[in-house]
Amino acid sequence: MSTPSGPLTRRRMLTGALGLGGAIALGACGSGSGSVPGQAPQTVGGGGATGYSGPKVSLAFWNGFTGGDGPYMKKLVDQFNGEHPNIAVSMNTMQWADYYTKLPAAVTAGKGPDIGIMHVDSVATNAARKVIQPLDDVASALKMTESDFAPVPWKAGIYKGQRYAIPLDVHPLGFFYNKSVMEQAGLDPEKPPTNADEYGAALDAMKAKGVQGHWASPFPFTGGLTVQALIYQFGGSLFNDDGTQVLWAEEPGVKAMTWFQDLVKNGHSAAKIAQDADLVALENGKTAFNWNGIWTINTLGAKTGLEWGVAPLPNIGGTKAAWAGSHQFVLPTQRTPDENKAVASRVFLNWISTKSLEWAKAGQVPVRNSVRESAEFKELTDQAALASQIDDLHFPPTVAGIGDAMPEFDKALNLAINGGQDPAKVLSDAAARATKILEANQKKYGG
Repeated sequence: MSTPSGPLTRRRMLTGALGLGGAIALGACGSGSGSVPGQAPQTVGGGGATGYSGPKVSLAFWNGFTGGDGPYMKKLVDQFNGEHPNIAVSMNTMQWADYYTKLPAAVTAGKGPDIGIMHVDSVATNAARKVIQPLDDVASALKMTESDFAPVPWKAGIYKGQRYAIPLDVHPLGFFYNKSVMEQAGLDPEKPPTNADEYGAALDAMKAKGVQGHWASPFPFTGGLTVQALIYQFGGSLFNDDGTQVLWAEEPGVKAMTWFQDLVKNGHSAAKIAQDADLVALENGKTAFNWNGIWTINTLGAKTGLEWGVAPLPNIGGTKAAWAGSHQFVLPTQRTPDENKAVASRVFLNWISTKSLEWAKAGQVPVRNSVRESAEFKELTDQAALASQIDDLHFPPTVAGIGDAMPEFDKALNLAINGGQDPAKVLSDAAARATKILEANQKKYGG
């Protein structure tokens, strides 16, 4: 999920995904009906449980793994091909924004791939538009149940009572810290703060040494993700469960945005920082704390001589919680279903799902309990540290077009952090605009 070349690629991934990091793709995927004829049958070849023994088939696998995660997935694809002589999977990788634009168009034209990956907050929209097909047969045939997976990502693949996605991973927000900067301020680099009081004391200690300890980004990545995590920590949510109400302007949202804004007001953050400047500052020893995605493990690991650590997010609001995304396997709808390809695709999907230990090395947390709880995964100590948050992760509700509302939240973030405006007012104004968007989506997608 990360790339040693820096955070920019990952930030572009998030803005290309549907929802919490940005809305580029949702604007592309959410407009128009996009209805596609020829929905694949509900049950195909035993859901892939018995393998594939038919004639050789070639499968197209599209994804957006353009960063450091790409080689890990390519290695798995090559291994699968080597073990399955009658299935040839070819991987087509593109920027996520391009992927989410091209996929619906390709499916509509009858030229879509056989297999795809989607971020969790894009599943409902594409299910509503019939870009992807139900996968209940896969889960049933392979005896996949919630007890096999982390509950949050498992449930997130269900839209209107049908499963449309099989979870591969979660990529949560984590707490990264520069040990050298902490030491300079007299802090113990092996004991990062875990709660609001400890965090405040650490920031004050660094400020006394002339260090702005936590740079507050005014951008969706990472400021928006941070404030969203804080909203959950203060006991709130972004939306109600069915996605009909915007809740971020309630008291928990105001507390979260105020805490983040105060980093600037109280001198713990530089003002009006550039995109990605918060992580760059940590790398360069100008700040100590950064809330960032798990993919940052590989980014920082590539920095020679940098002394850093990673831990679960500090509990600022009183409730353990963290923002997270998730990659989920999907099977795009085929205009003319080919049963051989359909079965082979399901065999591939299940095989990759069982190999999530290797995938974890790309900067992920496996969602299969057996893999995440294995001794081999626990040896990946940085990933394992963030995996401890698995039951405290939050996704948006599985509602079609939910990410259309998020640009309004992002505007509020910018006005509060860069503009210094009242958090309660900017969140309330943003919620009013977002509510109208949700109402329009109810009509567009049929509720």
